Amino acid sequence: MIEIVNLYKSFNGQQVLCGVNLVVPKGKITVIIGPSGCGKSVLLRHIIGLLKPDRGKVLVDGINPADLNRAQLNEFRRKFGMLFQSAALFDSLSVFDNVAFPLRENKGIKDEARIKKIVNEKLELVGLLDAAHKMPDELSGGMKKRVGLARALVLEPQILLYDEPVTGLDPIMSVTIDKLIISMQKILPVTSVVISHDIESTFRIADLIAMLYEGKIVECAQPEDFRNSKKPVVIEFLKMARGNREKGEYL
Repeated sequence: MIEIVNLYKSFNGQQVLCGVNLVVPKGKITVIIGPSGCGKSVLLRHIIGLLKPDRGKVLVDGINPADLNRAQLNEFRRKFGMLFQSAALFDSLSVFDNVAFPLRENKGIKDEARIKKIVNEKLELVGLLDAAHKMPDELSGGMKKRVGLARALVLEPQILLYDEPVTGLDPIMSVTIDKLIISMQKILPVTSVVISHDIESTFRIADLIAMLYEGKIVECAQPEDFRNSKKPVVIEFLKMARGNREKGEYL
């Protein structure tokens, strides 16, 4: 579904991505992990065409977003739904109107009965149909994430991108969000890419784990093989993650 080939990117002379190579399989959950500041979000922005590489390329269903003009990019991005780290809800809009926003703005749908049907379907998927009338400041952190996911789903994307979906959530709510990600994968024909540094969450949801470190993918494997990796940087990362979790801290 997504192929990243020898990708390089620097900002103000600082090299962030140094030859990233990764294949994201169709219909699976691929989790990209690594320490904070290692370039995970930069990689995600290349996938959706928000950044152009210095060298290398990203192919999504064979399409290189760096080759597209603005109109083509807008059409290309309709393949994607994105759950932002902070959920990025509009404070002045209700839950219903937040989820309806892409339908009104991107698809220009004017039929309110049709909008209501689509929005209610997505809110029901994430278990928040009863909260449609609420405002974002009335929601818990976990509820905001679920509304953000409903909005990401409303245009029926082929690819779901999750940017740190459990960051800032307590362990119980983290498990709830992870279960929701897994259920979306089972219910919908989507390919999911998750950016995370939460190891427990990663092992709960991933079909494939790729670790980004010093600008490169240093390990890419199924969860059990990743857990048993012999690469020192992976062993140290897992050790640190376990230690922080035992102390009640997050990487």
